Amino acid sequence: MLKIGLTGGIGTGKSSVTEAFQGFGAAVLNADLLGHDAYLPGTIGFKEVVTEFGQEIVSSDGEIDRKKLGPIVFSDSSKMDRLNQIMHPLIRDLIEKRLATLETNQTKVAVVEAAILIEAGWKSVFDEIWVVIADREEVINRLGIRNGLSRDDAVRRIDSQMSDNERIKHGDVVVENTGSMEDLETKMHSLWSRRISA
Repeated sequence: MLKIGLTGGIGTGKSSVTEAFQGFGAAVLNADLLGHDAYLPGTIGFKEVVTEFGQEIVSSDGEIDRKKLGPIVFSDSSKMDRLNQIMHPLIRDLIEKRLATLETNQTKVAVVEAAILIEAGWKSVFDEIWVVIADREEVINRLGIRNGLSRDDAVRRIDSQMSDNERIKHGDVVVENTGSMEDLETKMHSLWSRRISA
């Protein structure tokens, strides 16, 4: 089974690339969604996060309230680092288990969409790393339309992440998503034909 790790900055269009992969018949996993599973009550993640950050982050329904946890970790980089130390290995474990199941089921190609793939140190899980990039101004516009962010907020969000240039150094394939959806579909078709179905 070919295991592809798909990454890229906010607003670059990772989800559109993931949809294209799905259209070609690849199995697709989303690390963010698996991350949610790692926080659920009864898991190691839940226990460790609550121990670290306090019972006040637990909502009345017994789950971790991400809206309460967010401000704590986003305002203090050492707390964010601590959260990542707890969660990244747990999410990696979930990814590896899902990939193993897919492989057992004779899946040919599996794609994991993970914004923090490189930062979390998960490269070794995959056979190939695909990096989605886009023109900075286009990303700022997308974040304004999609997320309702002001230009300043969009720029701050972009600059808080690893740069495209840095990500490209880790990539086996770079998908430049600047232009229309039709352009992206054409690029993906070409990449799939050349690199995978061939």
